Amino acid sequence: MPVPLYQLKAEFFRMLGHPVRIRVLELLQEGPMAVRDLLAAIDVERSNLSQQLAVLRRSGIVTATRTADTVMYELAGPDVAELMRAARRILTELLAGQQDLLTELRDDELPAQPAKTGRAG
Repeated sequence: MPVPLYQLKAEFFRMLGHPVRIRVLELLQEGPMAVRDLLAAIDVERSNLSQQLAVLRRSGIVTATRTADTVMYELAGPDVAELMRAARRILTELLAGQQDLLTELRDDELPAQPAKTGRAG
């Protein structure tokens, strides 16, 4: 029995569900990068980055090319970059909505009670 599309989508989004993977994809939107440059841009252990890059390679959304002693990574296609841009737009709207809510909550706060003063005498 074939796997339903919604399940494949859920697995895809789970695969994206790691901060290092997301950061790699953000960086690769600018173009191909060597592993050493990714390491310099992302504060993680080499082994952790290697594991996350392997997940992205297996998923097919990044490709790796070795030339001499350098491994270059790049997005497998423009759709991944568009997905990252769409996520940024969605988050921007959500966060702007939260900021609006915070402003509204602050505006709705009860006015502070006037300070009590001692009797003049």
